[in-house]
Amino acid sequence: MKNILIILVLIVFTSCTNKSGYTVISKVPDLKMPNNNLNFKEIEDYKNYKIVGTHFRTDKKEIRYILANEKAFKAYNDKTEFPNGSKIVKIGWTVEEMGNFKPALEAKDLQRIEYMIKDDKQFSKNPGNWGYARFVKTENKYKPWTKGTEGCISCHNLAKNNDYLF
Repeated sequence: MKNILIILVLIVFTSCTNKSGYTVISKVPDLKMPNNNLNFKEIEDYKNYKIVGTHFRTDKKEIRYILANEKAFKAYNDKTEFPNGSKIVKIGWTVEEMGNFKPALEAKDLQRIEYMIKDDKQFSKNPGNWGYARFVKTENKYKPWTKGTEGCISCHNLAKNNDYLF
């Protein structure tokens, strides 16, 4: 009887700790940004992040999906400052006319995956304490953006009043 009770407790505990049992691991290559060593693997679970926005870059003709990890998502919802460990991922896709509904556009080819991470120790010299990484997809392979993060910082400075987020 005691063994059955222990087994039941373990079953209940296991079912409560992982409610869905569903986790997606986004397989990404082991690549690092050249000037800050941010690793692509840092966001390997990005497909489990929550969508917080989209935007369309007219200059690149690219739709971008913006996702946030749990810490960043909570800050978005609570409209509070983003804490250390907040991660924002931006996925850029080219677009094309939707085949069966011409007035609509749909995502076509993945172009890039970018992310920013808040870390007041590692990135204390960056505005807002954000570190940036960009991995560009060409010929079906990812590679780190060779221009480094200075370009990221210069653009994100335009969003200074929004904690450097677009």
